[in-house]
Amino acid sequence: MSSAAEAPYVTDPALKPILEQLRAREPIFHRPEFGATRADFENMMVPDFWEVGASARRYSKEFVLAELQKRYAGEYVDDWETRDFHCRS
Repeated sequence: MSSAAEAPYVTDPALKPILEQLRAREPIFHRPEFGATRADFENMMVPDFWEVGASARRYSKEFVLAELQKRYAGEYVDDWETRDFHCRS
């Protein structure tokens, strides 16, 4: 969220190629073309991975892996919208 007091996010032009690579993968675990198995997901994570959900709750790597296994165990339909990407160094 931004407010009138916050400066707009601007991506350094040197980071644009990185931004495009990241944008193509986001949301990272909702792109079956990058993998849909536990091993695939583990390969996309660092050893100390964790994430923060929309609820602001922090989720452990093991929790995320278990949820992803459930998600992809059957037919999975996902409808995500992502926007306002920025990259900073």
